Amino acid sequence: MATTTSSRALPVSLMPPPLPTWKRAARSLLKAKWPILALLILGIVVFMALFAQHITPADPNRQNLIERLKEPMTYNPDGTIKYFLGTDGLGRDLWSRIIYGAQVSLAVGVMAVMVGGLLGTSLGVVAGYRGGRVDDIIMRLADIQLAFPFILLAIMVLVVLGPGVWNLIPVLGIGQWVTYARIARGQTISQREKEYVEAARSMGARDRRIMWGSILPNVLAPLIVIASFNVASAILAEASLSFLGLGVPPTVPTWGGILNESRDQILAGKWWPAFFPGLAIMLTVLSLNILGDWLRDFLDPRLRGR
Repeated sequence: MATTTSSRALPVSLMPPPLPTWKRAARSLLKAKWPILALLILGIVVFMALFAQHITPADPNRQNLIERLKEPMTYNPDGTIKYFLGTDGLGRDLWSRIIYGAQVSLAVGVMAVMVGGLLGTSLGVVAGYRGGRVDDIIMRLADIQLAFPFILLAIMVLVVLGPGVWNLIPVLGIGQWVTYARIARGQTISQREKEYVEAARSMGARDRRIMWGSILPNVLAPLIVIASFNVASAILAEASLSFLGLGVPPTVPTWGGILNESRDQILAGKWWPAFFPGLAIMLTVLSLNILGDWLRDFLDPRLRGR
């Protein structure tokens, strides 16, 4: 009998310990491959945004009408590159403007997600845990907001408040809170009757501690995935509103603003003032979406063993 017991216990003792999270993430990245390229592109964009003042070859707002609409890879007489991506209709260095535009796009995208994520997650957890009238009020507010097209609502608010980064961030953030609230509410409803919540209640824990200390950490995984996609959505929304002249003032370089200023050049056959900021938007948004897909698979416990 002792021999049988020890032979059954042997496989359990030989089970390898679980890998640390960073090792599982690295292994998953190497297996997926595409997220590595997405991280590389995002790393370059973040580097440009953080060190724009040190790596730009010229003042992004300095105008020189004599040098207007110079083609990409324009060289100096000594053979050095003068305009890497050319100049726009006012003779401003396009490469410098795109680098500075990364600052606004990333700042608006990340901060809008922080505003919408904090607001929506908080309301969603409260609605899911409290239920009843509190749940009805919060969800009806969400339904009312969903009844309005977001881009039209943002245009109306920005027409009243005026263009500006600090007006744009709360508008985009408030426009995203419904998504977080609905997901957090559904996850909280499924978690509030679990054994660990009942154990916390039996030990005398207050509702506030149960919501934010016990339930919230267990509902964050899908919210993190949604946040990665919403950063991309916020960048697109900022570019759209800046293209319409409602995002930020024209003196602040943004990718959408550069596209707006290049409309006349496109009709004149000058493709580069619109192509390069559009390419920057496409690569950044595509990289964020690829990274979001990988995060969804990595954080899904049903797919961790694959």
